[in-house]
Amino acid sequence: MVQAYLGLGSNIGDRKQQLLKAIDLIGNIKGIKVTKQSSIYETAPIGYTDQPNFLNLCLEIETELSPQQLLKHCLDIEQQLHRVREIRWGPRTLDIDILLYSDNIIETDNLSIPHPRMQERAFVLIPLNDIASDKKDPRLNQKIHDLVFPDDTVKKYKD
Repeated sequence: MVQAYLGLGSNIGDRKQQLLKAIDLIGNIKGIKVTKQSSIYETAPIGYTDQPNFLNLCLEIETELSPQQLLKHCLDIEQQLHRVREIRWGPRTLDIDILLYSDNIIETDNLSIPHPRMQERAFVLIPLNDIASDKKDPRLNQKIHDLVFPDDTVKKYKD
């Protein structure tokens, strides 16, 4: 089994329910066990900003799936929850990113691990720090808690 970390986000529809449904679907995949879940954070959009705020969280999983198999399942779950890709960084019912996969550095046409912009995104680092503060980004060789930076657009979500 390999330890991996996923980042999840939603800003269309019942955002919290879509995240919870995604966690359930991920946990039901053969070869994946969800071992930790961060708090949920509400975050302002970046890039394309004319859209609702996101809810974001991170998961720690143990998996026997390869990175490509894990990516396929993540994309399948996005589709099940009606993800439509029209605008880059645009609104979405669900987004699942593979942030880290063990200590591997992977570069293929459709997959880059560690996630290439992770260190620039407080909405990823803050929830990831909840569950993996001492985990190192293998590309930067820095612990997650050393990469976290303050961002007042990322706030713990309160129902």
